[in-house]
Amino acid sequence: MNEFTTVEKVLFDFSSTGVRPPWQIVNDAVMGGMSTSAFESSGGTAVFRGVVSVENNGGFASVRSSPARHKLGGCDRFVIRLRGDGHRYKFTVRTAAGFDTPLYQCAFPTKRGVWEELRLAFNGFVPTFRGQVLADAPPLNPAKVTSLGFLIADQQAGPFQLEIAWVKASSGVP
Repeated sequence: MNEFTTVEKVLFDFSSTGVRPPWQIVNDAVMGGMSTSAFESSGGTAVFRGVVSVENNGGFASVRSSPARHKLGGCDRFVIRLRGDGHRYKFTVRTAAGFDTPLYQCAFPTKRGVWEELRLAFNGFVPTFRGQVLADAPPLNPAKVTSLGFLIADQQAGPFQLEIAWVKASSGVP
């Protein structure tokens, strides 16, 4: 008998035809920036696309899921199937409702036009607030996850596109 138990929970599957709660766009316009983005689901994937502008002290575009309790206790990583454009993105997690709460981030590179399965360990997420690392925040608590998202920042001006097939949480043997 195998002593390892693998747990897997599908959080978002964009290939399914069921009704999905809306995702919210949050771009640098909240601070005067000029970046634009959209998040659409069609053809079996969700597509996060837009243009990052560094004009007016801007430089980021993001999308996040509607608040919900995901109950990820017992899991230790996110697994995401996506196809990128060569840019570096961040997968983001919130553990409390509201805009002025810590945002846990894990950066990942993408390969242009290549489908990949990323495994992002919960202990690799960094707590931030408005782009600044929080030294005194607790580590990511999977039992408190309320919202997930994607972010492009770090002065990567220009068009971007990230396709997402699904997002899961898992534990056990990879």
